[in-house]
Amino acid sequence: MSVDQILPGFIHLAVVLVLLVAGKFVYDGLHRGFALRTELIEKRNLAAAVAVAGYYLGLAIVLGGVVSGPASFSLLDDVIGLAIFGLLGIVLLNLSALVNDKAVFSQFAIEHEIVEDRNLGVGILEGANYVAVGLITAGAMSGEGSLASGLAFWIAGLVALIVAGLLYDRITPYDLHDEIEKGNTAVAAAFAGVLAGFGNVIRLAGEGDFVSWNESLTGFAYYTVAGLVLLPLVRLFADKVLLPGARLGDELVREEPNLGAGVIAGATYLGASMLIGLTL
Repeated sequence: MSVDQILPGFIHLAVVLVLLVAGKFVYDGLHRGFALRTELIEKRNLAAAVAVAGYYLGLAIVLGGVVSGPASFSLLDDVIGLAIFGLLGIVLLNLSALVNDKAVFSQFAIEHEIVEDRNLGVGILEGANYVAVGLITAGAMSGEGSLASGLAFWIAGLVALIVAGLLYDRITPYDLHDEIEKGNTAVAAAFAGVLAGFGNVIRLAGEGDFVSWNESLTGFAYYTVAGLVLLPLVRLFADKVLLPGARLGDELVREEPNLGAGVIAGATYLGASMLIGLTL
């Protein structure tokens, strides 16, 4: 970094910190049913802590995508653009998380599960949901392109994530929602890896400069289909190669669920999404 870039860098950082505070107020306003200080300090509610941590991580990913966008001709234009698109990213992050909650987790009263029941599995999934939609939003807002193209790829990415979540629910040999509602954190950890991993695949599909609708949509469809096809294959790989002689599905839903197996399954999906980006 040259000397000329130091001052703009600190100014950009200051704007991002202000946006993080704005993101906090938006989250607090949408979740008036609980206060983080009360849940974390007084009740030591780990489920709430994990969910909120996922939100802030997703928010940081979105703002990182905005900051890494193309530079303007002046520092003032950069700051204005960062503020506008940063606020837009905060809105899209919260909106997409809400939509995904209603589409994929419709059987849960999420806030009740986290605050009243302190269901760590639901907290893990909510945190992973924010990370996933944060990745999708960051990808849609990266590179050069119009606001219309960015919103189009954001919507397409959100639909793809919903499809992936519903597909995973269909290919699992157990009742996903029932297990998580019972507090099965092993199942939740595996599903969290699916959400974050597929969100990363969709980020790859949506990022980069917008060239044309035909070329950009073709690239988006390629990564999306690859992710959906590889989803069940990764699960088979984890069963046959990582745990020969055992089935991850059985380990996740034993009388005492094996959390370690859930962590391995989730990490496998997330790692596979990274390899997709490096190889395909």
